[in-house]
Amino acid sequence: MIFYSKRFVRGAVLGALASITIACGTKEAPDPLAPSGPTGRVRFVNVITDNRGAVNAILEGVPFGVSLAYTQSAPITLAAPSTAPYAAVLAGGRTFVVKRTADTTSTVASLPFTSIANQDQTVYAVGGANSTAVTGLVTDDVNTLVAAGQSRIRFVQLSPTAGAVDVFITAAGADLATATPTFSSVAYRGASAYVILAAGTYQLRVVPAGTAPVNRAASVSINLASQVLASGNARTIVAADNTSGGAPLRLFVLTDQ
Repeated sequence: MIFYSKRFVRGAVLGALASITIACGTKEAPDPLAPSGPTGRVRFVNVITDNRGAVNAILEGVPFGVSLAYTQSAPITLAAPSTAPYAAVLAGGRTFVVKRTADTTSTVASLPFTSIANQDQTVYAVGGANSTAVTGLVTDDVNTLVAAGQSRIRFVQLSPTAGAVDVFITAAGADLATATPTFSSVAYRGASAYVILAAGTYQLRVVPAGTAPVNRAASVSINLASQVLASGNARTIVAADNTSGGAPLRLFVLTDQ
């Protein structure tokens, strides 16, 4: 069962709450609708590589994200004011059911996870190319406050085509031959540790893991020419295949805080 509190999305009708409708919004839920136990915070991201269109994410029978295109996340994509990056979810075993937006009788996948009290988590729906199974990848996220003048960054590798990669976050046009990888040898379905960078504008480039310095510039598989990392913000950078799998590869950015 899902419960929503201050700054987080609410669901629609919860049968376990005597069919009381909780209005979508970000205000504090009035008693007795406040959570009866500890909660974690959860985000869902669509990284399903096929061309059959958008999906809906349903959590414990409640709509969590609707008409999510490839690389979109929920609840932040819901209509205002339900635009927080994460939603509060009662701790315990939970399951996302993913359905086709164009045909809600078509279930794409069921993705179980465990909501952990006082822990932020992201559930990625991954796979689908060439009729492969869609499975879940769950990351534990850190969203403590970031100091002024700094930005916290993490990298998640969800491009099966790219394989293990080294990631360089540099000033625009910096020489990769003399640069140090910001994230090294991040395998497919792997997540890096977090790093703190000075706020500013950066170029992000991805090369196969272990590429010799002299060959890096010619081996860039993904290039994000300009990414602003604002003061006090946190971002997750995700590598992914094209919508239906394979090249061209891409990076997309999730707002953590």
